[in-house]
Amino acid sequence: MYMHSFQGGATLLSLGLIFLLYTMFVWWRDVLRESTLEGHHTKAVQLGPRYGYVPFCFFWASSHSSLAPTVEIGGIWPPKGIGVLDPWEIPLLNTPILPSSGAAVTWAHHAILAGKEKRAVYALVATVSLALVSTGFQGMEYYQAPSTISDSIYGSTFFLATGFHGFHVIIGTLFLIVCGIRQYLGHLTKKHHVGFEAAAWYWHFVDVVRRQEKSRISVGMEISTFRSWVRT
Repeated sequence: MYMHSFQGGATLLSLGLIFLLYTMFVWWRDVLRESTLEGHHTKAVQLGPRYGYVPFCFFWASSHSSLAPTVEIGGIWPPKGIGVLDPWEIPLLNTPILPSSGAAVTWAHHAILAGKEKRAVYALVATVSLALVSTGFQGMEYYQAPSTISDSIYGSTFFLATGFHGFHVIIGTLFLIVCGIRQYLGHLTKKHHVGFEAAAWYWHFVDVVRRQEKSRISVGMEISTFRSWVRT
């Protein structure tokens, strides 16, 4: 309702975000209490969060529409009249940043396993800093975008995929900030750091999505260029 400017859409969006943030805070507060203070996270219990990160999947709508554009959009991709971003500018610049942050979070993991607390904190600071830079570039990309989320299937899938990814980056950044604070306070040990492992796995998932997103955009542009060449 907010995206289509319905009356009350902004209010519903704000209330939804408030309740979502409150639920997340209370839920993770209880998890931290159970794991850190009450000792309920046994090895068997820790398997649950680990397996919970396995069944993630990628988007198909954008790939399907680009590989087989329908007659409703003129049989071409991107649809005629839709402005697109140059994948070799900000998207290309932003692509190596998240993999670099993935390397930094792996550095933090090895530091925790080696018992080097300060080095782990430094690595997490580097990870979060790169994440913030990446989020800033994505915001700049949206600001310069020549299309909107309501511009045909292209705008809908592009902003859904990249926006959903950006939302995951923000959540992952908060996740890592909490892990950094816990590491600084001495909560994470060599044998008990499943919370950090979940954050690291989540972050690597975000990294993989970024690479897939860049490949999808590049392939879509190459398909469009090839079809234009064939028509010529």
